[in-house]
Amino acid sequence: MSEPIAVRVVTDSTACLPDAAARDAGIAVVPLRVLAGDDEWREGVEISPDEVARRIGAGERLTTSQPPPAALLAAYREAAAAGARAVVSVHLSGALSGTVGAAEHAGHRAMLPVRVVDSGTVAMALGFAATEAAACAAAGHDAAHVAARAAEVAGSSETVFLVDSLDHLRRGGRLSAPAAALGTALGVRPLLGVRDGRIELLQRVRTRAAATARLVERAARHAEGLERPGVAVHHLGVPDRADEVAEELHERLGVDVVVSPVSAVLGAHAGPGALAVAVAELGTHRH
Repeated sequence: MSEPIAVRVVTDSTACLPDAAARDAGIAVVPLRVLAGDDEWREGVEISPDEVARRIGAGERLTTSQPPPAALLAAYREAAAAGARAVVSVHLSGALSGTVGAAEHAGHRAMLPVRVVDSGTVAMALGFAATEAAACAAAGHDAAHVAARAAEVAGSSETVFLVDSLDHLRRGGRLSAPAAALGTALGVRPLLGVRDGRIELLQRVRTRAAATARLVERAARHAEGLERPGVAVHHLGVPDRADEVAEELHERLGVDVVVSPVSAVLGAHAGPGALAVAVAELGTHRH
């Protein structure tokens, strides 16, 4: 009988990891919450990205919330019960969510050491960091090495995305009002990105087709500068557009491209029609 993995990796649902990928890597995924009035749902458990798109399309105002420390603590305790001696907890940017703070709070109450990593990013840029960290853990490395690997992959990443409207990001406080007004006033398709953990307006483009082309070009340029790029395409309610972007990136880069819906929480902020590409350096790291 094999020994249990000494270091377990925990992440959150905004990593957009397909269920099979998280399960195969041995990663515990703690869900964030989507809220509407007095109702609250755990994303990936009680509400899907399609349901978020439907509710927004019907005019419902959605908000989101970080996981309670108790939910993170439960994940840490489950890791300990499975034989882990330490946890590396990798989460979306602390500038966008209080999840990192909740993880640190829960870590102080855990029965084993917990290293919390602020990835400074979101979506599969976070997912790639978590899966690479889990590979290091499976190879027997200690928590310091596993946490450093997560930070390394996250730091190499670029996430760029398009939205049909900046209103959702502005209302949720994830984009400054001047940036939102600039994009709306000029009647353009904004190209957005995650920089230093925050969402910034990168470029203004006049049409959806041109914006999609810029999205592909920017992601491909970043990937071409990497030794072994991991590439993922996310969407909210536009699977055909996501498949087209993924195919174009595959043909240009010659790598497999992960395609998945954006998480329900990220979708609540980006809105229907959102399209994103995440790229990270997976390199030739020897676990």
